[in-house]
Amino acid sequence: MENEAMQAATSESKAENVVYIGRKPTMNYVLAVVTQFNGGMNEVTIKARGNSISKAVDVKEIVVNRFLPGLKEKGIRTSSEELMNEDGTKSKVSAIHIVLAK
Repeated sequence: MENEAMQAATSESKAENVVYIGRKPTMNYVLAVVTQFNGGMNEVTIKARGNSISKAVDVKEIVVNRFLPGLKEKGIRTSSEELMNEDGTKSKVSAIHIVLAK
């Protein structure tokens, strides 16, 4: 049991530096990214799917150009993910992962 708890805690700490983009206002995500870097993270990943991809790019641009100009874009990865719809059918959705580093 203790081993499982430690593994869960370790996986949570690894996922701390990931900001998932959704339906909230853009500045909420900008604040989340800036907070991660100010909290001591050296690398933050911005992840988004579907229609939120453009918001993820906006978040990256605002963070780099306005708040933390010293950041570097470590990489951008695009992919497709297969999701199960409510009616049981599968559909492919585009996804993006933007990695920013100090």
